[in-house]
Amino acid sequence: MQWFEDAKLGIFIHQGIYAVNGIDESWSFHNRLIRHSDYMKQLTGFTMAKYKPSEWADVIKNSGAKYAVITTKHHDGVALYHSRLSRLNTVDTTPAGKDIIQPLFQELRQRKIKCGAYYSLIDWTHWDYPGFLKDSSKYILKQEPERWKRFLNFYQGQIQEINQQFKPDLWWFDGDWEHSADEWQAESVRKRILAMNPDAIINGRLSGYGDYETPEQNFPVSRPPFPWWELCMTSNDHWGYQADSNWKTPDELIRIFADVISNGGNLLLDMGPKADGSIPEKQKYLLNELGAWIRRYEEAIFSTKAGLPLGHFYGPSTISKDSMNIYLFVSGGSKTNAILKGLSSEIEDIENLYNHRKIKTKVVGKISWSPVPGIHFFDIPAESYEPYLQVIRIRLKNKLKLYRGQGGLFEK
Repeated sequence: MQWFEDAKLGIFIHQGIYAVNGIDESWSFHNRLIRHSDYMKQLTGFTMAKYKPSEWADVIKNSGAKYAVITTKHHDGVALYHSRLSRLNTVDTTPAGKDIIQPLFQELRQRKIKCGAYYSLIDWTHWDYPGFLKDSSKYILKQEPERWKRFLNFYQGQIQEINQQFKPDLWWFDGDWEHSADEWQAESVRKRILAMNPDAIINGRLSGYGDYETPEQNFPVSRPPFPWWELCMTSNDHWGYQADSNWKTPDELIRIFADVISNGGNLLLDMGPKADGSIPEKQKYLLNELGAWIRRYEEAIFSTKAGLPLGHFYGPSTISKDSMNIYLFVSGGSKTNAILKGLSSEIEDIENLYNHRKIKTKVVGKISWSPVPGIHFFDIPAESYEPYLQVIRIRLKNKLKLYRGQGGLFEK
């Protein structure tokens, strides 16, 4: 898990026929916003005529991401590679007529970016998959077990295809909620993947047989208790391409990202290309701004660990792996004050990583006879050139030591 822990940022690519009409991926027919037959008509409009894997890889590289995850098959059953187990794939049934996955993985790996494969366990188009609606005419699992066995062979066969053809560094499963781990044969799936690629890591949506957890859209209010986690989040309000104007601003995104790494997680930020394979200009702008900011503060992002516990600093922070540096993320563009409480370690110096200017600290409330440290106040001058968060590095003379008590006692 080491590379994953150090990666901090990944790009989630939702690409599929749902981009043709710009509707919800798979859920649009599941929730009866469109007939399944009309949804599948989008196959004829999925051209990928402007698909340039090298451009996609450049955009991802420029964002500062260390890994990318792409949908090899969503809940609609349409594979984005040449599956030998179903003609419902982009090679056999769309005008694109090509494998989307392999050329992208090649370009990503040339740029030293890890490659992840999203795969939906459920398949709402496959005839041998049980009914997903209460009034569905499809079969019920317990009544026709042979059909379920056929589906198990199908979906596990596709996993084997993907593993052999693309050798993903990461597996991002989805849809496990409709059946139990035993029904999915989740333990066996994990073993088969790792038998072929022992270094592969698996997300937490394989019914408890994954390596890390994946909260979705909503940021955890408190630090998650698991050692590895990843927040997957859209750039606007949708995963796949839609005519969506509610894009996050670079400032909002950077603040979310800082919060995620402060709490020891990764951000898996989504992008939804158009059906012709082009990337929306708004998406490019957002990823470019994020990447430029990351490059300014790489030291405070990569090869760091989760920041200060709640209460010591009111904002995101990270700590160097050797515990000799604290990084505080504070607002840029205007004069501000930062407050740090409970620091028992002695400070060597304080520096604004944006312009490398030294910052002074004022300590208040320190009593000579008490082990309780005083409160550090940092007066940070206005920086007109940093519109987003700026980073303050506190270099320590010895390893980080925090006071976690309740303060001194009053004598009555």
